Amino acid sequence: MAFTAKDVQALREMTGVGMMDCKKALTEADGNMDKAVEILREKGLAASQKKAGRIAAEGMAYAAVVDGVGVVVEVNAETDFVGKNEKFVDFVKGVAAVVAKEKPADLDDLMAKPYGNGRTVQEEQQEMVLVIGENIKVRRFAFFTEGVSVPYNHAGGKIGVLVNLEVSAGLEDKVTEVGKDMAMQIAALNPRFLDKSQVDQATLDEEKKILLVQMENDPKMASKPEKVREGIVTGKLGKFYKENCLLQQEFVKDSSVSVEQYMANAAKALGGTITLKNAVRFEKGEGIEKKQENFAEEIAKQLGK
Repeated sequence: MAFTAKDVQALREMTGVGMMDCKKALTEADGNMDKAVEILREKGLAASQKKAGRIAAEGMAYAAVVDGVGVVVEVNAETDFVGKNEKFVDFVKGVAAVVAKEKPADLDDLMAKPYGNGRTVQEEQQEMVLVIGENIKVRRFAFFTEGVSVPYNHAGGKIGVLVNLEVSAGLEDKVTEVGKDMAMQIAALNPRFLDKSQVDQATLDEEKKILLVQMENDPKMASKPEKVREGIVTGKLGKFYKENCLLQQEFVKDSSVSVEQYMANAAKALGGTITLKNAVRFEKGEGIEKKQENFAEEIAKQLGK
């Protein structure tokens, strides 16, 4: 019985197993879907099906420069313990290497790329699920192919930051410290924007609205003319930039200068120019709703109480 690409995709969705293994199973089963599922289970490949639905909010964020390409990835696991597992860490670094080499367009593209051992990244992820016994999931990645990229990893994979700089000729090997200082600032303060020029009008309007409401609730401010209050609000937006925009923030290592001034001073000392082109900050589990376990209830269930 013949089968189509849609059948392969359907089997993949049912079992969570890689495309090639699904295709092999359908070929062996002569297109019979139920038999193909059985074959995958017998091979132990579909064992990860149940695990695929479990929440993976731990794991590792990892930044690196691989063959001149700056890469940052996040790979999730279910427990913090697995995030320190040597096999898991090797897998995360392997994923980063694939991103650097293949430069995938998106996550689906990355998962279909060769991992380097005869399996795709998707298939290697499935292998990790089987070996480690937890739901493992490549969540996101970013990379820079131009300029100078400086990676920084904080707290053993809790946060990964990648800073991308454009520098004048001859400074390529001299700006690592500058990049690391900026990456550490990003890791610590997590600015919403890199520069005040990136703040959109909708954000500014919302901030102005909040400040005006605060003034209306302050008896001293409420009595002032509207034009005066709006002038005060405009002035207070400078504080918003200093708190939320990296280049306008006080430099953590020297609060007498902003990050922008620190960069300019460093560039002058090195005899060239340094420009921040981009930066990415991944924090493991960020935005993933973690399941709150009641361990007393869980143990009681296991004991049949």
